[in-house]
Amino acid sequence: MHIPDGYLSPQTYIPLFGVFVTVTAVAIKKVKKEVSARNIPYLGMAAAFAFIVMMFNLPIPGGTTGHAVGSAVISIIFGPWAAMLAVSVALIIQAFIFGDGGITAIGANCFNMAVFMPFTAYYIFRLICRNTKRISRVSFAAFISGYISLVMAAILTAVEFGIQPLIASAPDGKALYCPYNLSIAVPAMAIEHMFLFGIVEGIITAIVVNFFLKTEPTLIYAFRNSDKNE
Repeated sequence: MHIPDGYLSPQTYIPLFGVFVTVTAVAIKKVKKEVSARNIPYLGMAAAFAFIVMMFNLPIPGGTTGHAVGSAVISIIFGPWAAMLAVSVALIIQAFIFGDGGITAIGANCFNMAVFMPFTAYYIFRLICRNTKRISRVSFAAFISGYISLVMAAILTAVEFGIQPLIASAPDGKALYCPYNLSIAVPAMAIEHMFLFGIVEGIITAIVVNFFLKTEPTLIYAFRNSDKNE
């Protein structure tokens, strides 16, 4: 799901980078207020967790690759703003050191997996869980939030490079960047994430959230935040 260099036009990656930088500035302020010094080591571990999970990048027939991200579980436990910073750090390291994801596409990749996905997962979890802490309900909410957020992030990624032939082409009509239009890009990304990687993301999210629910329930941001609103 990492977009490489050469797939996005400047018309796409520059605005997305601007959005990412703006959201990052907000996230830093939010995390300073919401995350205590006691939880900073946990946040570092969350970034490492996302980094490791995303390194299991599997090639899929059709020329694409897929992987779990870890954004969903981090957003539920530490909050979407903290997840945004943790996953962004992992993505930036992967791009600069391992070449996994393009340098020009850092803003787009971070927006998809570190901004869009954590907030989607967090609010889906809150909507389904409805403040209950029953293990069965929490497990279901965690799985669905992980599954849907990853699939939606994959589709968003596909849309970003699928529109390139429409917005950046040569006078003769030849695509200057990604050559695959929406009719190819969206199914290629959606199918593999719907039937494989989304399920993996959901299972990981459910397992980790359940672990924290049994061992450190007060650490789960989604529940702490809901308790404040009661």
